[in-house]
Amino acid sequence: MTTIYLERREPTHNRQRFYTLTVAQTLFGSWTLIREWGRIGHPGTVRETWFESESAAIEAGAKIRRQKERRGYRAIGGAGEGEE
Repeated sequence: MTTIYLERREPTHNRQRFYTLTVAQTLFGSWTLIREWGRIGHPGTVRETWFESESAAIEAGAKIRRQKERRGYRAIGGAGEGEE
């Protein structure tokens, strides 16, 4: 399972957001990209997207990560740094 945790903090605008991307295999052998986002310290919104292969799920996660990084999100911690 691959997990990437991103944060965007802008104290001047009172923005403290997180975005988590997780690629995991389902019980039936397909792959899923699980996205969770919201305000830091609060439960987030969760969405799952299913894929036939792990590489397709990772590629979709990498695309979302690039979009979020362009919007100011940054990877936090060792997990996710340089992955995908």
